[in-house]
Amino acid sequence: MSDIISVIIPTYNRRKFLEGAIGSVLKQKNIEYEIIVVDDGSKDGTKELAKEYPIKYIYQENKGPASARNLGIKNSSGKYIAFLDSDDLWVEEKLFNQVSFFKENPDFLIVHTNEIWMRNGKVLNQKKIHKKGGGDQFERSLQLCVISPSSVMIKRELFEEVGLFDESFPACEDYEFWLRVTSKFKVGFIEKELVIKRGGHKDQLSKKIPCLDFWRAKAIGKLIKENWFSEEQKEIAKKYLKEKANVYIQGLFKRGKMKEKEEFELWLQEILNY
Repeated sequence: MSDIISVIIPTYNRRKFLEGAIGSVLKQKNIEYEIIVVDDGSKDGTKELAKEYPIKYIYQENKGPASARNLGIKNSSGKYIAFLDSDDLWVEEKLFNQVSFFKENPDFLIVHTNEIWMRNGKVLNQKKIHKKGGGDQFERSLQLCVISPSSVMIKRELFEEVGLFDESFPACEDYEFWLRVTSKFKVGFIEKELVIKRGGHKDQLSKKIPCLDFWRAKAIGKLIKENWFSEEQKEIAKKYLKEKANVYIQGLFKRGKMKEKEEFELWLQEILNY
């Protein structure tokens, strides 16, 4: 296995952003890497754009971000894995800083960084609830998705310990994955803002798939049912499960979807009884 970094960029109909994402990887300094673009069924000329760059290009029919990331991992050769969403950018020393962290902290299997948030070209101020950190991040990861795929670097052996992304999740697949990771391992953190997240565009997954609390609840419930957590972690997880489930249930009630509400409440009770 090579000591290089495998940079995996999943993309779907984002040619207008992809060029910038690839460019930000090519600007990385003092580091060896391979770029793997996984095209998840694009029909906007992404394939033609990819041919212009020194990258490995893989095409698949549209299966979602979890499948695209997994396909990239399976076709990678590096000791380290770094993901970059195709609408995000990296600061030029991002990879160097993360490899340096691993050399100084060899016991860690994952490290993430701070981010700059942009919307329609303007910098957004992040709320206190979104503050990132390192160490034990399990409860924070239950609360909300505080680890961004574009900000992480992961040693390959982490996937051997916790598995790949769950492809049955059309959304919140990263939330479910981080719960598996943070329940077993501490997370490294670099305070520098080394990722630029570009938001506000219409095709963001969070805008296309409503009721994300449904999928967050499903993620927690799945892992409780699989006995993934310790007993102490399970009780903490149930607390957040009830919070997210109640948000979803209230939404069903307001929309008059009483059958779906009843079915979800039965599922919730089953999980809480585990």
